[in-house]
Amino acid sequence: MKGFPDLPPLWWLGSIAVIYAGRYALPGLHVDHPLLDALSWLLFAAALVLVAWSAIWFFRKRTPIEPHHRPKTLIVEGPYRVSRNPIYLALIMLTLASAAGHGSIIGLVATGVLWWILDRRFAAPEEALLRDTFGREADAYIARTRRWI
Repeated sequence: MKGFPDLPPLWWLGSIAVIYAGRYALPGLHVDHPLLDALSWLLFAAALVLVAWSAIWFFRKRTPIEPHHRPKTLIVEGPYRVSRNPIYLALIMLTLASAAGHGSIIGLVATGVLWWILDRRFAAPEEALLRDTFGREADAYIARTRRWI
């Protein structure tokens, strides 16, 4: 994938595109229910709050937010006390919100694929970089904090 900007938001947009395309290409694989709409809005709002809260910590700690960049500090505060990857978790929540809002069974598959991509292409390598950069401090953080939730 040389030349492809390998960034989580682009993978997220791809998952959203699959949901929208599936809505029109395979309308039989969708369910409409008012509870799904409520769930969608709840997930959407929670994900936006989580992204903002998480991003603030990168700016407070003056460390790069971009994947594959060497961090300057280990963030263990805020949402990072509960999850090592709250921004990626928020992207998954946004995909799930879209799937729920469209009543999309395909969206559930897209959510699972996005989770797998974020876990393998970003979360795992970033943990190795944390260990390389911060050693025992990173090991301790990784041992006490879940990767997702």
